[in-house]
Parts: sequence; structure tokens; C-alpha cells
Amino acid sequence: MKTINVETHRREEMIDITRQVQKVVEACGPDHGMVFCFVPHTTAGITINENADPDVRRDIIYKLNKEIPQSDGYHHAEGNSDAHLKASLMGFSEQILFENRRLVLGQWQGIYFCEFDGPRRRRLIIEVAGLGKD
Repeated sequence: MKTINVETHRREEMIDITRQVQKVVEACGPDHGMVFCFVPHTTAGITINENADPDVRRDIIYKLNKEIPQSDGYHHAEGNSDAHLKASLMGFSEQILFENRRLVLGQWQGIYFCEFDGPRRRRLIIEVAGLGKD
């Protein structure tokens, strides 16, 4: 198991972490298998989506903010209920196959750490499960 730190700089942002996950896969040894990524936070999440056009990330955050505004009569005293809801919608884990030590992602796909209550210093836990070397 490997833990990487993710520094966020805004209250809400999507950070492409594909390269960091790829580096862990390359360093772990197995040629084929699955990598499991887990976000151990309640106001941050993880997703896979388009990595070619940064407007896609902006549009995702825009729509989440439109549907789940920061202030909306929530009861949670910390003032970050919207962040909890957005993180739950994104999810806290992703599983990605890899082959020949390369992530199996579509041409336009990237792995994104989703911050909804930043800026903060966050963690991402990565576990690599291999099928052995061929």
C-alpha cells in the first residue's frame, strides 16, 4: 500500500492524479492487475473523466455547485454540508486495471482527485493487486 499527498489550492477543484497513480503501478512490480485508489476524507472524492479539455472539469464543478449550493439551509454546523454531498456523489474509490504496467484507461480518460472543502493537504491511498508476471 502506498499513500500519496495531494495539495489542493481552492475550495473546489479537480486535480489530475493519473501520473501519480501510474508511477505507483510502475514501481510496484506486477505486470498485470488492478490498482485500487481510496480517498480517506468525507469532503473529497475521486472520479475518472475526460482529461483532454479542462472545460469538462469546470463544467462538472459548475453543475455540482448549481445543484448543491454551498448555503442551502443545511443543519451541519461546520458549514461544509455541500462538500459532504458532492464527495458522496463522486465516490471515495476507483479501481483501474493495468496491463504491462500501464493503466488501462480510454484515450481521453484521466483519474481526478476531487476537492470540495479546500484548500487542504489530502491523502490518497493506493493498493496494487497483481496477477503476476507473464
